Amino acid sequence: MNRRNNIYTFIKAQLSAFIGGIVDYLIMIGSTEYLQIHYTVSILLGGIVGALANFTINRNWTFEGTTDAASTKMGFQLLKFAIIVGVSILLKAMGTYLVTEGGRIDYRISRVMVDLMVSLGFNYTLQKYWVFKRT
Repeated sequence: MNRRNNIYTFIKAQLSAFIGGIVDYLIMIGSTEYLQIHYTVSILLGGIVGALANFTINRNWTFEGTTDAASTKMGFQLLKFAIIVGVSILLKAMGTYLVTEGGRIDYRISRVMVDLMVSLGFNYTLQKYWVFKRT
């Protein structure tokens, strides 16, 4: 049963990340294409708004049944989440820049490539075992 719960939590976390990622990606595109903001700055703007959506979904739905998320003070969780998001945004911006400039790939494509690596290898693990861990 525990394995099934872990898989279910992982799927919920990926759905939450997908929703936050869509918000993030749309803000990045809109800021870059319509407001003429450099894509690395647009990644920061989109990342902040997408992260707030992701945090809210994770706290209230994804990890709600598997951790003591609801009983943990939101400010403390938000602080830990903000640290992860800050590093994540930095990794995404640097990674996207390197892939875009080094590989001569459109920033929209390189962003998706980098996001997948950062999301699965960094964000999920730290959110599950640090931000929303069982206390």
